[in-house]
Amino acid sequence: MNTEILSTHTPALFAAAVKRAAELLRAGEVVALPTETVYGLAANALDEKAVAKIFQIKGRPAHNPIIVHVADNEMAKRCVSHWSDLADKLANAFWPGPLTLVLRRAQGIPDIVTAGGETVGVRWPSHPFIQAVIRECGFPLAAPSANLSNQISPTNAEHVRQQLGGKIPCIVDGAQSQVGIESTVLDLSVSPPQILRPGMIHAESLAAVIGNIQHSTFNIQHSRPKSPGQLKKHYSPKAKLLVLNWRDDADLSSQLSTLNSQLSTCFIIAHTKIPAGGHFSDVSVMPHDAEAFARALYAELHRCDAAGAELIVVEAPPETPEWSGVGDRLQRAAA
Repeated sequence: MNTEILSTHTPALFAAAVKRAAELLRAGEVVALPTETVYGLAANALDEKAVAKIFQIKGRPAHNPIIVHVADNEMAKRCVSHWSDLADKLANAFWPGPLTLVLRRAQGIPDIVTAGGETVGVRWPSHPFIQAVIRECGFPLAAPSANLSNQISPTNAEHVRQQLGGKIPCIVDGAQSQVGIESTVLDLSVSPPQILRPGMIHAESLAAVIGNIQHSTFNIQHSRPKSPGQLKKHYSPKAKLLVLNWRDDADLSSQLSTLNSQLSTCFIIAHTKIPAGGHFSDVSVMPHDAEAFARALYAELHRCDAAGAELIVVEAPPETPEWSGVGDRLQRAAA
């Protein structure tokens, strides 16, 4: 299959790309679209056959549900059987943006989207392109990340092309994703609400709007996931990834020597204690700011893989609420 890559950097190109993407989606095809979190592999959420193509292309396990993307609150309400007061408060505070709300599903949402579960995750993304496409289509879009299952999520069109070029008809280039990791997922079908996947909208911000919330203690062996991002291993580079704390260069080298790692193929990603470059294949310095770190993280992991890293060592992030989404992604990448 020949994959079209559509630009959006002028008003005319943007409008043409919206029209083309909507045409393909109406025809039951899948299209890679930019969102503010990561690039998504989108299909008509109400078309079971179209959604099945997402699972096939990604190699996604059937028990992993897909988030439904909408272009306003009214469309979100049509995807669920009951829109609660809490959902209203959260949507008013954080939408459009990187927050997914899990609620009881409407009858029109196919089983394949929810992996047979009784709930559905719904999100109104803030990226203008996917908003325009959803409005043009008039239906919600099921859209997990536009990558092969378990691999690093894409934050630009080139990342998508490297993994899915030739497998899908169209990739829309909407520039670099500005959030950089997947949305926070909050389950409103339980009381108190539960964070199923941390993201850049963190627990304290959510609690400020709706009060008490809990963190999920999901166990894949005993329950069905209600949202993506709950599997133990996820968002992983090809290289082995370790998350470490170190005092100085000597301490880092000592920790790595016990692992029998070849320092010549070891890539370091640091934000505070920056090692000298001589010992390692590559040292990259990340911002010591959670939002900027998240924005750069997946692109950095893609770069390490492309450069032939065998081991990627990431300096552990701070254990504070604003870093919880980054910490979660690193933990799953290292699993």
